[in-house]
Amino acid sequence: MKLMCGKETLLNFINIVNKAVSSRTTLPILECILLTADQRGFTMTANNLELGIQTAPIDADVLEKGEIAIEAKIFHEIIRRLNGDTVTLETDEKNSITITGGTSRFTIMGQSGDDFPALPDVVQEEAYTLGQNELRNLIRQTIFSISQESTKQILTGELFEMKENALQVVSIDGYRISFRKSPLEHDFTEKSVVVPGKTLTELTKILSQEDEDKVHLYFTDKHVLFDLGMATMVSRLLEGEYVSYENNFTEDFKTKIIIDTNELIQALERASLVSRDNRKTPVRLELKPNVLVITARSDMGTAYEEVPNETDGDEMQIAFNPRYLIEALRAIDDEKVAIRFTGSLSPCTIVPLEGKAYQYLILPLRM
Repeated sequence: MKLMCGKETLLNFINIVNKAVSSRTTLPILECILLTADQRGFTMTANNLELGIQTAPIDADVLEKGEIAIEAKIFHEIIRRLNGDTVTLETDEKNSITITGGTSRFTIMGQSGDDFPALPDVVQEEAYTLGQNELRNLIRQTIFSISQESTKQILTGELFEMKENALQVVSIDGYRISFRKSPLEHDFTEKSVVVPGKTLTELTKILSQEDEDKVHLYFTDKHVLFDLGMATMVSRLLEGEYVSYENNFTEDFKTKIIIDTNELIQALERASLVSRDNRKTPVRLELKPNVLVITARSDMGTAYEEVPNETDGDEMQIAFNPRYLIEALRAIDDEKVAIRFTGSLSPCTIVPLEGKAYQYLILPLRM
């Protein structure tokens, strides 16, 4: 293999496929990036057996076809530190690769491309399409409430439901439920899968922030493929039945407030200061006519906040983990939100003033 490629172009694509390089493995080949020059052009692939990423053909001048797997960390560091604008990559029959750029030349031992695990084959038939930034936001606005407990494996991922002309994304950690939905382009077959949280975290790092850039989702029984144009990401799906969540959301309430989102976030953050870094210390919410009183108490001291709002219903007192409230509110871009309460020991639900684009349900703490 021999080719020439721009340094910045090469570095950008290395940063993309690095998301799927294994950092802890007993298989050294999984710590590598596969470099391939063939009739399609020059591509790079990484695969940790749970998640794989392959670039689209990269802008490069391919002089000789070939393939080699090179350890990702050293490859990235060499390319990053080269002082030239163009990089030449050349391999020999002994699986070594010579990297030349500017005044530098490195020769590094690689591994045979034949030893590199192939990505799962996902037939790209029915596509579920939406804007990349829209998917990025759906994940960002729900990923914080996936379970961190490996004993609840299915809850370490997010439920992707394709139904009712929309993609619905749900996460549950046992204390809260986050729900978001966004319209999908084109007609589609209804489907429900659970995508690992680790996959989605890495995906958000390479999704475009422009909705003009589309992402196409393809599924098999065991895998999902995200086609981003400049790269494809293939991930295993989590197996098992996801928790039924729909009946937890209700239109009923004893008290509903309409409140400024940012004002409430700031008040909760200030009240949390008295608990140092331990946000498990509850904050107490006292719902009074057109004012929300927030108090917190710890060994350090006390905090008191008042936030004006529009109140509909009974007065009530209820306590929450402030972090759960803050994370949900930070995920909301609306200037104002509605919060529904059904009792001091029942969950509250944060919803938009109009429509059903999102719902956040949070369990209270005993006072």
